[in-house]
Amino acid sequence: MESVSDTREVAGSGREQAGDTAGTAAAAGPATGPAAGPAAGRATKHAGGRRPGETLTREAILAAARVCFAERGFDATSLRRIAETAGVDQSLVHHFYGTKENLFLQALELPGKIEEAITAAAQGGLDGVGERVVRAHLSVWDDVSSRPALMTMVRSAAIHRAAAARLRETATGILARALGGVITGEDAMLRTSMVATQLVGLAMMRYVAHLEPLASADTDTVARHYGRAVQAIVAG
Repeated sequence: MESVSDTREVAGSGREQAGDTAGTAAAAGPATGPAAGPAAGRATKHAGGRRPGETLTREAILAAARVCFAERGFDATSLRRIAETAGVDQSLVHHFYGTKENLFLQALELPGKIEEAITAAAQGGLDGVGERVVRAHLSVWDDVSSRPALMTMVRSAAIHRAAAARLRETATGILARALGGVITGEDAMLRTSMVATQLVGLAMMRYVAHLEPLASADTDTVARHYGRAVQAIVAG
């Protein structure tokens, strides 16, 4: 089982590029985009849009932020550490994202593959859906490109309102849409919320707390056993 430190691979792929392009981005002037802050209005664009160097640097900073927030949480993560992890000057973090709060909100954006995976798992109907959903849930968490955003959300939900809101949105929004065809009845939303608690609890103990032997158990074993609990809730 990978540890959360393996998620540094996410930031690592962009770090070398960020180091090469940081100077270009700083000299080029402010970036554009909804998260660029007040500087967006003063941006100078090429005919083809944002410069490639700026895009690479921006992506490297966001990837580094997800790694840092996932490891340390919001309060213990500084913009200086994010800049060091991304391999860029701290001024570029301010340039592209403004404040730590804004960067944190960007880091909380969940990959679309989460809803896609759960939706696909629910397509086979009621029979065996619990195991399929658990397997899909684990597959997204095991993907190093998805895990930092998920870790940031789960670890920060207890102390940061934005993270808690994103977690609720995942439970009542993504899961409700994905499982709407198999969880029906008057108490459908309640049962959907209960499925959410099962999945979040599993992720917390397996990937954050590293509870053994759960943390190192293979996916098939976990999906088979845990799927029964989810199946019971879905079936009502």
